[in-house]
Formats: sequence, C-alpha cells, structure tokens
Amino acid sequence: MLNRRESEVMQAVFSLCREEGRCLVSPADLLRCLPAKQKYTEEKLEKILHALELDGYFEMLSSDRKGEKMYVLTLQPKGFAFQRSSVQLYRSMALRIGWTIASAVLAFLVGLLMKKIF
Repeated sequence: MLNRRESEVMQAVFSLCREEGRCLVSPADLLRCLPAKQKYTEEKLEKILHALELDGYFEMLSSDRKGEKMYVLTLQPKGFAFQRSSVQLYRSMALRIGWTIASAVLAFLVGLLMKKIF
C-alpha cells in the first residue's frame, strides 16, 4: 500500500503516461502536476520515483536532454492497475465507514429498547 506522497506522485505519473503507457517528462513537469501544499523538491521526487520503480509500478530511465534532466517512464502492469486499485480502496473504506455507522445506530437503538424494557 502506498503512502500519501507516493500515491500523489503515482497519480501524476499515471495521468501523464495514461494514453501510451510511457512518457518523457522532466522533474519540473512532474512537480507542476503535484499539489503545491506538499512542497516537493526534486530530491524528494527522485527518491519517491525510485521507490515506486522498485515496487514495480513503472520502469524509469534517466537521461539528459539539452542539459535538462529527463525521465523516461514506462508503466508496468501494476502501474496500469493503479487507478483501479485506488478506486477499490476508496470503496472498501466507504463500506467500512458505512458498517461502522450502521452498527453504532443499531447499538443505540438496542440501548433504547433495553431502557424501555427494564
């Protein structure tokens, strides 16, 4: 399971590589796709990208283009399934919250019923 920062970076990579499954992107372009309030730096971004690469979400090659660092990102099957897994995580969390609320209401009603009986 990805942490918040990894999930945000993976969402940005997925949105850039969605059509073809691969993209050529600079760190500055990736930083622009990320939320500004998290204050990502290029060093933090590179560490997160390497962690995601090790987890098998994409394959990353670093290169230089006219003196600017560029990444060639190629999504792997786990990377293509990222969007689906995040939707499933959201659904399971909503289901858990729903069950928690329903059981709390049921416990409250049973408590009221017990007060009426005794």
